Amino acid sequence: MGLVYEKLIRPALFRLDPEEAHNLAVKGLSLLSRSHILCRLMARDNQVNAIQPIELFGLRFPNRVGIAAGMDKNAQFWRAVGALGFGHIEIGTVTHQAQDGQPKPRMFRYPQETALINRMGFNNQGAARIAEKLKADSRQANRPIVLGINIGKSKLIPLRDAAQDYLGSFHLLVDYADYFVINVSSPNTPQLRMLQAVEPLCELLKALQTANHKRAEKLGTSPVPLLVKIAPDLNFHQVDEILSIAQDAQLSGIVVANTTVERPESLLNGERTGGLSGHPLFSKNLNLVRYIYRATRGRLPIIGVGGIEDALSAGTMIDAGASLVQVYTALVYKGPFLGKTLALALAAR
Repeated sequence: MGLVYEKLIRPALFRLDPEEAHNLAVKGLSLLSRSHILCRLMARDNQVNAIQPIELFGLRFPNRVGIAAGMDKNAQFWRAVGALGFGHIEIGTVTHQAQDGQPKPRMFRYPQETALINRMGFNNQGAARIAEKLKADSRQANRPIVLGINIGKSKLIPLRDAAQDYLGSFHLLVDYADYFVINVSSPNTPQLRMLQAVEPLCELLKALQTANHKRAEKLGTSPVPLLVKIAPDLNFHQVDEILSIAQDAQLSGIVVANTTVERPESLLNGERTGGLSGHPLFSKNLNLVRYIYRATRGRLPIIGVGGIEDALSAGTMIDAGASLVQVYTALVYKGPFLGKTLALALAAR
């Protein structure tokens, strides 16, 4: 299937505007998601189960490979990802307020670098609408894959009110999330990365964990795992501060990392505004995963993201300390069954 995609399907998609191609792919996967019978049949052939299930923060992942946030922004096709061989997906980024995102064009391909630059700006239908979709799915209790929900700040909300904005999304979506990722690191929402500083991050995570534990106590359940997604452009001192906050807040893990605003020499003439993802990000994020694993002595589970595109890069990220890996940009270049390929390679290690 990989060759079919690269030889036939990808050339057709690449004749379209990148965002149009993305939307077309999402529509196709949405159709697959609606066919529960077809999903089950495909899952029999494509779902990869590790020899020993991966157990992290109270959840059981069938394999180590997932789809990163940004692909399924509005919970349109998440039910189909098991049929493609993935073990989990993060939907979103979801904001409390529905928003259109940045003006178009806002996504750009760089095939020679196997990279994308995007400045989408958290375009999504809003937490209330996405909660309605998840609630309407009567089969979600039996889902074979893990569903993460990535939440961010609404663009029009000032930083001083960020905690309440995230809490709004949390309360609407908490009944449907296996875990949450707190996104404070996208470069495409003005000032969002300022939430990675000590004081605002402490306030935000404290507010979310307080609500999380109150809900769990009321229902007699365990709190929903909360993770934080950081930027790859932090220095090690900033990373150390975030790790200290994460551990004090009893976070379940960390996602490393978001897109970068830096550009390699080969892309100095590319789009200057937006986040770079794909192959050029791999070394930067790999070093960050390795540093965090050593700094926490492996006590804080890591989801490694950025530039993972084949069995070698996925295995190298796991060896550096990641417990799970996620892909997005590589799906654009390698096709939807990349998850199966990577999961098989990691299961065989």
